[in-house]
Amino acid sequence: MLSKQRTEEVIALCQSLVQLQSYSGSEQNVADYLQIYAKNKDFDEIRIDKYGNVLLYMNGNQPGPTILFDGHIDTVPVKSEQWTVDPFAGVIKNGRIYGRGTTDMKGAVSAMISASLHFAEDTNKDFPGKIVVSCSVHEELLEGVATREVSQQVNPDVVVIGEATNLQLNRGQRGRAEIVIETIGKPAHSSNPQKGVNAVNQMMKLLAAIQQLPVAEHDILGQGILELTDIISSPYPGASVVPSHCRATFDRRLLVGETKKSVLQPIQELIDQLQAADSTFKANVSYAQGEEQCYTGNKIGDERFFPAWLSEDEEGFVQLPYQALLSLGLPTRLAHYSFCTNGSHFAGENNIPTIGFGPSLESLAHIDDEYIEIDQLVKATAGYAAIMDAYTSFTANKREEMKHG
Repeated sequence: MLSKQRTEEVIALCQSLVQLQSYSGSEQNVADYLQIYAKNKDFDEIRIDKYGNVLLYMNGNQPGPTILFDGHIDTVPVKSEQWTVDPFAGVIKNGRIYGRGTTDMKGAVSAMISASLHFAEDTNKDFPGKIVVSCSVHEELLEGVATREVSQQVNPDVVVIGEATNLQLNRGQRGRAEIVIETIGKPAHSSNPQKGVNAVNQMMKLLAAIQQLPVAEHDILGQGILELTDIISSPYPGASVVPSHCRATFDRRLLVGETKKSVLQPIQELIDQLQAADSTFKANVSYAQGEEQCYTGNKIGDERFFPAWLSEDEEGFVQLPYQALLSLGLPTRLAHYSFCTNGSHFAGENNIPTIGFGPSLESLAHIDDEYIEIDQLVKATAGYAAIMDAYTSFTANKREEMKHG
């Protein structure tokens, strides 16, 4: 599927990226390496934006569409002591590359970059439009927020997300939101609780009501789960004091069509009902705010609401790469992500035609002894090149039809 030399090159690139630790907000070592790597290769332009996303441009010699391949270079931290290999060595064993970020998602980034080089070499850059590889930051903490800058700069016609799909073609995902609920009580000495209002007791009333809410469901994406993930009262520890404040956080998995307003509305209605029945009941609901610092020194942040997206199977931008992957001999089928990706911005917020295709399994992300199968890495590299050819060939063919129509 790839020559021996090309296979060795994509493996070596993946190993090199894994060997550079790049937790969210600390991606500079990888960003610097990629800039040097791209300068030594055949990329036409290299850009770094204010958040530190690295954009690598491969320009065709004809006007045409801009095709964006996005893969994040940040990883979750290594916190466990259960690793049996060095998480930053890129060790190869039994046909696998081991290390933090191999699956999520330095393997895919390596495959995208390598595929761009192969496509440029094989076509001698005789193709319409441009290929842009976005090596993006801060995805693990704020899905899609950093890539708002990418889409503003690149203005892509179509986006390919490289998160793990086991070589399937994904055309959607559930979104994610973090919902914060607060109850406000009145402090008092715990020996005279009737003098106060216990915020924890008030929270328990609200939580019981929330448990009775119907769960939203989509026939493809599944359930819009609302799951309690943490709760804390204040003051804490509460030494002889009736707690005057309680805060609970929910993880909400979003479905297509759900908005910031529609997701909070059922909870707000419960709050209104409890307040009408009890004048001492005070509560509010909102989205958690996220703010982080980028390695460039700039701040990045927003509400933690990352929308879902889903495209129809029959859409041309879905069928073109799907047929190309099948022609390559890959056992590809149409599927969707169960987790959140940067597609929340590209497709969910910006309505840019978006697909997902990547090596490895979703279940291998974030685990101890994370790895990627070399066979999957190689096939994904060939798959990305086939997708590039499919999108640009379609454009070239349409231009010829118009010319001779």
